[in-house]
Amino acid sequence: MARVTIEDCLENVDNRFELVMVSSKRARQIAMLGKEPMVPLENDKPTVLALREIAEGHVNASILEEPTQEETEALALSAVQDGFEQHNPEF
Repeated sequence: MARVTIEDCLENVDNRFELVMVSSKRARQIAMLGKEPMVPLENDKPTVLALREIAEGHVNASILEEPTQEETEALALSAVQDGFEQHNPEF
């Protein structure tokens, strides 16, 4: 795919606002979390890769339901703190 258009992407998400949310989350996953792109690289930046993935139907709005890394880390920290407090009530 030489060029990604909004219309190509809107076939797989409901509206432009959702497109922004989905593409930004997927671009962060590629750029910061090291997730592998689902399309050939072609020397594209993470945002373009994310849009190409959406246009080709590899990524959709269900990605918004996945917890972020920050949420996952916060849940893990909370579980550790709860366990510590149960075993050390004096703290």
